[in-house]
Amino acid sequence: MSRLYEQMERELQVLREQGRLRTLPVIGRRDGIWQEFDGRRLLNLSSNDYLGIGSRSSLRRAYLQQCGHHGDRCSMTSSSSRLLTGNHELYTRLEDRLAALYQREAALVFNSGYHANTGILPALATRRDLVLSDKLNHASILDGGRIAAAEFRRYRHGDYDHLESLLARAEGRYRQLFIVSESVFSMDGDCADLGRLVEFKERYGAILIVDEAHGAGTFGRHGLGLAEASGVIGSIDVLIGTFGKAFASTGAYAVMDGIVKEYLVNTMRTLIFTTALPPVVLGWSLQVLEAQLGMQEERLHLQRLADRLRAELRARGFGVIGESHIVPVIVGTDERAVSMALKLREQGVLALPVRPPTVPEQTARLRFSLRADLCWEDLEAVVHHFDGGVL
Repeated sequence: MSRLYEQMERELQVLREQGRLRTLPVIGRRDGIWQEFDGRRLLNLSSNDYLGIGSRSSLRRAYLQQCGHHGDRCSMTSSSSRLLTGNHELYTRLEDRLAALYQREAALVFNSGYHANTGILPALATRRDLVLSDKLNHASILDGGRIAAAEFRRYRHGDYDHLESLLARAEGRYRQLFIVSESVFSMDGDCADLGRLVEFKERYGAILIVDEAHGAGTFGRHGLGLAEASGVIGSIDVLIGTFGKAFASTGAYAVMDGIVKEYLVNTMRTLIFTTALPPVVLGWSLQVLEAQLGMQEERLHLQRLADRLRAELRARGFGVIGESHIVPVIVGTDERAVSMALKLREQGVLALPVRPPTVPEQTARLRFSLRADLCWEDLEAVVHHFDGGVL
């Protein structure tokens, strides 16, 4: 065995001993709120299909019927990058529609949120710049900051006094300051104060980038995210959303000024040097984007479910955090999180444990991702497991 393989085995053994070894689960048939997992049918509380769009068979049937009438517009492959022959007309339609909905000059569609976050910062930020990122931002933002030539620093999560102190000390020392934050934080389920971030952007002349991966579809009258709900869409320089969560498709997007789009098309490596999305995906994204515009009742129902679940679990003495449709229950050790997840699975509930390094040490948790097609009776049964000594 080579030295590299020996080192790999030692590191894997450490992960096993820590209870942090990741494996790929066997996922079977999805049926609405139910998921076949390792051969069992479980209540799915680990999905990002927040609006339940992925389970709407009527939408799928309508789209497949449409595909039958449009030939190459529903092709399964693009076979090229966007700058060669992969820029299908559906890209233009989707980007124009996104720009119109957000009332911005331009939009760009990417292959994934990871592509967006690892490409935008490296394209925009130079070695003469400073990027300030919330400490709990997604790993893709952290990776984008590492790739970028700019100095990259993290401010304490949600600590806007800390952020302002960093901005004040940096003022005049860099060509450009960047502020980067998620809107809804995926592991804690809490929300950024976008209004305050906009204030800082304007006061210090910063570029503000906000990732709405978990906000798009779930917040705002038209599902445009926390920025819509906060009334600050036009004040965010680059607003990123994803199709892969509440919109139940694949890919991501960003809305911005026209000059920023033109610059990214010419400099963003994760856009230039990758095969474009297939037309069949672009068409589906366009259809579900339109469908979710009218799903405000589902958004309100989702928030009511989350509020009640948090209240019920807190009343039972559990450490529940967040203020969104993501409801994390902090349990402390890795072992306890894994044990509780297994016990829930035995009771027919799929809620996977989240452990370090995804979250800080001693904050391992069960993370409930709620869906609008759940009803309270589904969650009430879960609460009883916490109440009845099962956990």
